[in-house]
Amino acid sequence: MKVRTRFAPSPTGYMHIGGMRTALFNWLYAKKHGGQFILRIDDTDQQRNIDDALAPILQAFRWLNLDWDEGPEVGGDYGPYFQSQRGDLYTAAADRLLAEGKAYRCFDTPEEVQADKEAARETGKPPEGMRRSLALSEAEIQQKLDNSNPWVLRFKVPQDRKVEIEDEIRGHVEWDAALMFDPNIMRSNGSPLYNFATVVDDAQLDITHVIRAEEHLTNTAVQVLLYEALGEPVPAFAHIPFVMAPGTKKKISKREIDKYRKSPQFKILFDLSNSVLPQIGLDEETLNPVMVEFYEQTGFLPAGLLNSLGRTGWSFDETTEFMSLEFLIENFSLGRVVKAAAAFDPEKLMSYQAHWMNELSASERAERCTPFLQKAGLLSAEPSDADRAKLALVVESLGDRIKVASDILTYGYFFKNEIEYDEKAFNKRVAKGNVPELLIEFRPVLAELADWTLESIETALQQFSESKEIGTGLLINALRIVSTGSPAGPGVYDCLVIVGKETVLTRIETAIGKATAG
Repeated sequence: MKVRTRFAPSPTGYMHIGGMRTALFNWLYAKKHGGQFILRIDDTDQQRNIDDALAPILQAFRWLNLDWDEGPEVGGDYGPYFQSQRGDLYTAAADRLLAEGKAYRCFDTPEEVQADKEAARETGKPPEGMRRSLALSEAEIQQKLDNSNPWVLRFKVPQDRKVEIEDEIRGHVEWDAALMFDPNIMRSNGSPLYNFATVVDDAQLDITHVIRAEEHLTNTAVQVLLYEALGEPVPAFAHIPFVMAPGTKKKISKREIDKYRKSPQFKILFDLSNSVLPQIGLDEETLNPVMVEFYEQTGFLPAGLLNSLGRTGWSFDETTEFMSLEFLIENFSLGRVVKAAAAFDPEKLMSYQAHWMNELSASERAERCTPFLQKAGLLSAEPSDADRAKLALVVESLGDRIKVASDILTYGYFFKNEIEYDEKAFNKRVAKGNVPELLIEFRPVLAELADWTLESIETALQQFSESKEIGTGLLINALRIVSTGSPAGPGVYDCLVIVGKETVLTRIETAIGKATAG
């Protein structure tokens, strides 16, 4: 079976998470059937800097390892792949429809168009006078053109029929053409409107399967008629459900980002945003979870996001959750795409991400954490062997606490010369009771240790605690705060080994001074 799918984004300056899911389904369908995936750019806004606006979109595809067979940067036999460069194709198709009597210049005034719309609302069908421009003679048309009267090119809908498709997801869909307006397909300046440009482009690119969001279903009837009028084969259609914002019934949208900040369902992602982005010099106001770039910049794995997008509106069976890109390619089918809107689920995304992060070796996790420490100024651009060894110890000790690579910044105290105490924890664990006195006595014990290892430190602490007839927890909790400043992190013995003997001894002395100062 011949398969050519496409994704046609507008260069908006970012890649929308819902659009990425649509692109993924197109990509998977093409790869599953040994076909081609085409990237076409609908750059109709001539005021926008196309390079800057397109770069984040192409980067999103690169980051997720979704290569395109034809399109920007790679070329192809069906180019150009930018709508702004395809004007001759639209003009030729429009001239042909006009010559064959399948389209006509409409000189209706805005007032007449508005009156037609109001009449249609009352009757439920286009008014009979809608095609008044068809009654004009050639001489009258030429006169209006000579007078520079405004006009648009309208497609003449054959109103004596139904339009029917077998949608790959929604089944049989039909429309009564008698209820359809003659749509505008081109402005007088030669710029095409969406439905017309899409048909001309998809036909010229030899697209066999149009897989797109369900909101485009209403455009399909006109597009089918245009394919037929141009003598082009009608592609198969598959209208996939839109991606809902969690906790709502609405399509996820960048315009709603302020509402999402207050959403409990989004909290896990905005907590990540608030914690990470300021540390690595990125603006929380311009980067958010609706954008694919957010996930790259905050340390997600491509596998985690792809798993999430692949499961948003599609499933392999009732139980399989974790899916690699290879698994998705092998098993994807349009038949298992649901009809109902599917919610983007941040909690599930995090579970997928955690799974794929845990599939990496400790050295691979450390490698992914490195850029975040560097961006935060906690690690040099050329880390020393000692720095790399410390990072390896930190990552290994944290285990599955690192769900995204930027989580390493939560434990940045391992890479700082000076630490900041969690004041509440310090007062509770260090500055209370006889803890300062115990630390004064235990410090020389640590100083005398010949081997600075987990085992030697643990043995020393247990023996000291027994000699003082206290539980080990009292010093364990105190030493965690003393050595790192934080009540959270790896085991206390790991912390002490990673921080290092001399630094631990210095920090104990500093903490004792702070605790006894009052």
